[in-house]
Amino acid sequence: MTRVLVWQSGRYGAGPLLAALLARAFGRLGGVESILSLSSAAELLGQPNAPPCQLPVRTHSGAAGGAWRLMLAPLTARRLAARLRELRPDFAVCAMPAPLDLPMALALRRIRIPIAVIVHDAEIHPGDVFPLLLTLQNALLRRADLAIVLTSHVGAGLQASGALPSRLPMQLAKLPPLALEQPAPPEPHGGPRRVLCFGRLRSYKALDLLAEALRLLGPLPDIEARVVGQGREGAALAALRALPGVTVENRWVPEGEVGAILNWADIVVLPYREASQSGIAPTALAAGRRVVATRVGGLAEQLAGEPLATLCEPNASSLAAALAGAAKMAPGSVPDACAAWREFAAGILHTLTHLPELDSAATFTDARLSCAEQPARR
Repeated sequence: MTRVLVWQSGRYGAGPLLAALLARAFGRLGGVESILSLSSAAELLGQPNAPPCQLPVRTHSGAAGGAWRLMLAPLTARRLAARLRELRPDFAVCAMPAPLDLPMALALRRIRIPIAVIVHDAEIHPGDVFPLLLTLQNALLRRADLAIVLTSHVGAGLQASGALPSRLPMQLAKLPPLALEQPAPPEPHGGPRRVLCFGRLRSYKALDLLAEALRLLGPLPDIEARVVGQGREGAALAALRALPGVTVENRWVPEGEVGAILNWADIVVLPYREASQSGIAPTALAAGRRVVATRVGGLAEQLAGEPLATLCEPNASSLAAALAGAAKMAPGSVPDACAAWREFAAGILHTLTHLPELDSAATFTDARLSCAEQPARR
């Protein structure tokens, strides 16, 4: 029996969810037992359908608490190492880097467990609020045995920045839907087509571009729009609120509400000016929703070949035309999200199992390739 530890030390958002879904996917592979480690304060653990967490870890509250936890990292690592010896993992995967990963990485190195890190971003997005996160991510990568990127855009960014150690193999894997439950298929609701913009309200999400695109479309009786997420108030949100048929909900969305918000939509729009990749895009596609996204960063790569996805240029007129076109299209079918997760987990496990056979180099490798099909690492 192979044991795989999946950990994520954040308390809110997509990180703990991704870790829980990946741990579940590993556990559904034959001959594999998964071990999930989350912050004991993770919002996800308070949900009615909370995943089993075999290794809850005390984290922090606020910047001062985080700094104190980092100071205690060597002591915490020794305690974690003792617990990990009892759990006996063969491999470990960090689902999403977070400020307090260092103690876990130190503990795993102490007991010689190979570490894979799923890297979501190669650089800080404008408007993000964790200026030291890349520094801590780079420290984590120096202790890792495998880097996993979700788009080659991120991989190229890691290489260009010098953050990827020269010895470290890198694997490319496509992000599956981020939903604990199989998304509900679209149902006719008899009203206007519903356009949803969902997630953290950051400047790189280009909400001003969305406001201008919706203004160009005009007050159409067959389209209504909803912007939901948490961020700073500003001119873009004010412009969106002023448009007829548009509602803005600037608030934190608990994990238990995400499914209902997504199920409301017919179309999910990503009007970004830059992006590493998107977590909401595969989740929306898995629910049979159409996705309209700008052709920036890793989005074009992530959505290439998706029949429900429409890509446009990052300007208001192109975005307006794409939204108008998507509103005339029928919803799609709902694929098997579990199959996507099995493929994702199986590809990662396959590479971890064959790490001793891989020469060190930063070569992109699709998670679906067998070891024999992988390019030589020189």
